[in-house]
Amino acid sequence: MIGRHLLEICLQSEQIGHIFLLVRKPIPIVSEKIKQLVTVDFNSYDLFKEDLSAVDVVFFCIGVYTGAVNRDVFRSITIDYPVALGKAVYQSAPLANFILLSGAGADRSEKSKMMFAVDKGIAENRLYEIFGKKFHSARPGYIYPVMKRKEPNVSYTLMRFLYPLIRLLGKKYSITSFQLAEAMFQISMIETDQTIFENNQLLDLLKNQ
Repeated sequence: MIGRHLLEICLQSEQIGHIFLLVRKPIPIVSEKIKQLVTVDFNSYDLFKEDLSAVDVVFFCIGVYTGAVNRDVFRSITIDYPVALGKAVYQSAPLANFILLSGAGADRSEKSKMMFAVDKGIAENRLYEIFGKKFHSARPGYIYPVMKRKEPNVSYTLMRFLYPLIRLLGKKYSITSFQLAEAMFQISMIETDQTIFENNQLLDLLKNQ
């Protein structure tokens, strides 16, 4: 969802010269900017070292809903995938920025009893160890899907219905999918030592465009 918005933003931006798009299978999109890197293994990037050497910024948006897969698969997707890509990028382009789509409540103490919170916290810690202040974590609250979709579960169906009320609670609790993508793009366009961007801080970035 967020990756699709980010792709559209990057395609339209004059500041983006080339896009390396990691995909499981080729997608029907044609642009001189895009080179599709097709992989079935999101833990290995040996085939793409030359491409990765040209990278200035990584937007990592791969994720999975809690309860959609078993514990080991959830951990692999949430921690192993971004860390493997981070290591590969750093080896080829050590000055690159890495922007992770994380989530509100990510626990960098790694002590939370909530699977999502502790795994996101571990991923953030490991990526910070690799990139230092060139690592940035976007921590949205509830993400309201701008484009219609089939909601993954009853909870998200309810959240979508309640979004007008959630929005009234303030900037800390929700953001639209497009706003999130635009905020992540803005992080890539600024010089900042800030590594964590909570929901309200992501929205504040949009005011400064």
